Amino acid sequence: MNNVVTLNAKVMLEGAYDGVSRMRDDLRTSLLLPSTEPYTSMGFTHVGGGGGEMAGGTVYSLSGDNAIVDWVLVELRHNVTPSTVVATRSALLQRDGDIVDMDGASALLFGVPSGSYHIAVRHRNHLGVMTASPIALSGSATTVDFRTAAVSTWGTEARKAIGSTQVMWAGNVFRDGQVSLLKYVGSSNDRDPILTAVGSTTPTAVVTGYMREDIDLNGLVKYTGSTNDRDPILVNVGSTVPTATRSEQLP
Repeated sequence: MNNVVTLNAKVMLEGAYDGVSRMRDDLRTSLLLPSTEPYTSMGFTHVGGGGGEMAGGTVYSLSGDNAIVDWVLVELRHNVTPSTVVATRSALLQRDGDIVDMDGASALLFGVPSGSYHIAVRHRNHLGVMTASPIALSGSATTVDFRTAAVSTWGTEARKAIGSTQVMWAGNVFRDGQVSLLKYVGSSNDRDPILTAVGSTTPTAVVTGYMREDIDLNGLVKYTGSTNDRDPILVNVGSTVPTATRSEQLP
């Protein structure tokens, strides 16, 4: 398979992380996960055969560590010009951090020649991450574990450390374009869409659904009260300076 490479990638999403070792699968247990990848409709760009992926018929019945948390978008980027995306795949994320294909078990296949690529993982309301250096890929599965500090990432503070686990920053509600920015106040901030979703006239309301405003991925959008979706954004930009911002570390 000279024109197919295999990738075994792993990540943790801060929003769903239990703070110990796993992510919650509330979206799955609440029957809110879509059967078709959500990224095309959200305006993310697919290239190299990616897009339109559909989860296998029984994949959402998986439980335990293999239970599906959400969809992610995986990109292979050029080894010299990492702003150039060579190929993409929408994929499924398990509770233990494994990114798998539509059967809920297999590693990801990309129809590109064997070689070295930057690996990027993106999510609909978390800041994306990318390897600092190109990674050699071939027909034999290569593991890239973004959960560990041993894997260096592009940019500065691309991930958040919770104990010894590296997680993707939560709070990217407003889609800024190719490169995202966490903002709590000001124009195009990530807080206001949450208030709009619940209804600005009744900020204590709660909305259920598969929504980008659901920062902690529990299937509920909340603006006030315990476990609301607004506070994590403030924490991640720096609660002492709410006007601060945090940029996604992708070229």
